[in-house]
Amino acid sequence: MAKSKNHTNHNQSKKAHKNGIKSPRAGITRSLRGVDAKFRRNARHALAGSNKARREAKMAA
Repeated sequence: MAKSKNHTNHNQSKKAHKNGIKSPRAGITRSLRGVDAKFRRNARHALAGSNKARREAKMAA
C-alpha cells in the first residue's frame, strides 16, 4: 500500500483569492462590554489621549 501524502499547498492560493484577500478593517476596536469597570474607565481615558496624540502628529506632519 502506498504512503499517503502528508501535505500539499495545491489550489490554496486560488481559493484565497476567489473572494479576495482583504486587509483588516481600520477603526474596528475591541468591545469593552463585560470588562472590569476600573479597566474600562482607564481604557477610555487612554484612548482619548492616543487619539489626541494622533491628531497632533497629523497636524505636525
